[in-house]
Amino acid sequence: MRGFLDRFSIDLDFDYVADKTEIDAVRKNMEKTFKALGLTIKEKSRCAPQYFLKYPAGADERNTIKIDATMPPPRANKYEAAELKEIDRIITCQTVETMFANKLVALIDRYEKNNSIAGRDIYDIHHFFMNGFGYDKEVIKERRLTEIKPFFVELKKFIETEITQTIIEQDINTLLPYDKFKKIRQVLKKETLLFLSDEIKRFA
Repeated sequence: MRGFLDRFSIDLDFDYVADKTEIDAVRKNMEKTFKALGLTIKEKSRCAPQYFLKYPAGADERNTIKIDATMPPPRANKYEAAELKEIDRIITCQTVETMFANKLVALIDRYEKNNSIAGRDIYDIHHFFMNGFGYDKEVIKERRLTEIKPFFVELKKFIETEITQTIIEQDINTLLPYDKFKKIRQVLKKETLLFLSDEIKRFA
């Protein structure tokens, strides 16, 4: 996420933008890299470059990571070259506006596809709003097939009715430093709903 998020990420997400005929070569190169890094493939998808990998870790430490590729990604997604200083590379990444739009959609989309809710999705939405980032409206329109105001009304109602304190605390307590988690857990839902109410008013 290019440093835009301040929490631990439990997986690596990519947009697959190559031709579908190249997918076998992409998989071959990815698996060659996994082997060189000492990663073991636990599971992999037959349809897309998606892997669950295992790495050496202590007895009580996390030892798996998911690598997923959206295929095809939304046509409205926008990209730019970005420097990832930690690995000293220039990588083609989503713009922050594209990231935020996809984060806004993720909460409901995850529920509709997998019947699951991730507290980290609401944390990410809150964090992007708090930092004053903009979102790409066209990404939301393409993914939800609706205009922006109805989408925010739907998202606000979903958070009001489906997001519980238990969901928030169970999902993000291991992704943030304890002091930060302690401060955010009580205000996260309330403040996110306020941000969404402001956006709804903007499109009145």
